[in-house]
Amino acid sequence: MDTRTPKRLPLHRLPVFPILVVQLLVLLVLAAACWQWKGTTAGYSGLCGGLIAWLPNLYFAHKAFRFSGARAAQAIVRSFYAGEAGKLVLTAVLFALVFAGVKPLDAAALFGVFLLTQLVNWFAPLLMKR
Repeated sequence: MDTRTPKRLPLHRLPVFPILVVQLLVLLVLAAACWQWKGTTAGYSGLCGGLIAWLPNLYFAHKAFRFSGARAAQAIVRSFYAGEAGKLVLTAVLFALVFAGVKPLDAAALFGVFLLTQLVNWFAPLLMKR
């Protein structure tokens, strides 16, 4: 490996991997709770909301945390900006696709599971090992 080539990390070795796993578990549990409590429409609406929160976070983690090492500082900064921009665009596109293509839709379940899945990020310091 060339000394100027940044070292890339696989997804399961990223420091944010436990957060992504917890987010996935939270969205699945909340979608199942919506399905059980309010019915099928709320269940798949909650699942869509959770996936709208989780998929852009997965993209951001892949883009932003794939480099490590002091020599990769510029690549890390560039990938953080690209990851955040992509995350925002992907979130908007997913919301547009769900609102345009999923009928009937329970908006309360969609936004509720979306927000609760995003709240996992608040507990990130507790979930990270380093």
